[in-house]
Amino acid sequence: MGVAGCGKSSLGQALAEAMGWAYIEGDAHHAPASIAKMRAGIALTDADRSGWLDTLGAELVRHPQGVVLACSALKRVYRDRLRAASPGLGFVFLAITRELSLQRVAERAADHLFPVSLVDSQFAALESPAGEAGVLSVNAALSRAEQLNQALAWAKGEAA
Repeated sequence: MGVAGCGKSSLGQALAEAMGWAYIEGDAHHAPASIAKMRAGIALTDADRSGWLDTLGAELVRHPQGVVLACSALKRVYRDRLRAASPGLGFVFLAITRELSLQRVAERAADHLFPVSLVDSQFAALESPAGEAGVLSVNAALSRAEQLNQALAWAKGEAA
């Protein structure tokens, strides 16, 4: 979880592969109206995200054997809704600076629905999960291999 450009999809796919679990790309489950808003540079509201969170919760339930979901989960209430769908759900928070997020989002602008103009809205909405149970914070500036090592150790109960 984390703001745009933090590496959710890349780490999520690598973690799912390493764990032998299914992978769910949260962005693929946005409503068409929400996708249109984002492409137009309009930040999503809690109401826009409500149905999306319900869909993601249902996807979690469909994979009781284990699944990795890449999802921004910017607010505690969003994370709590996902936890309600899947008790015991853990979150890997990819902490990133605004500058690095802007750089990464700009680099992928041609291939992604999320424009650079919305990065600040992500940081404004972010409620840090620091201190929440079941959360591992990982520095998004680390190499993907180091991020994966930290996430795997934590998922396997070898690190807190």
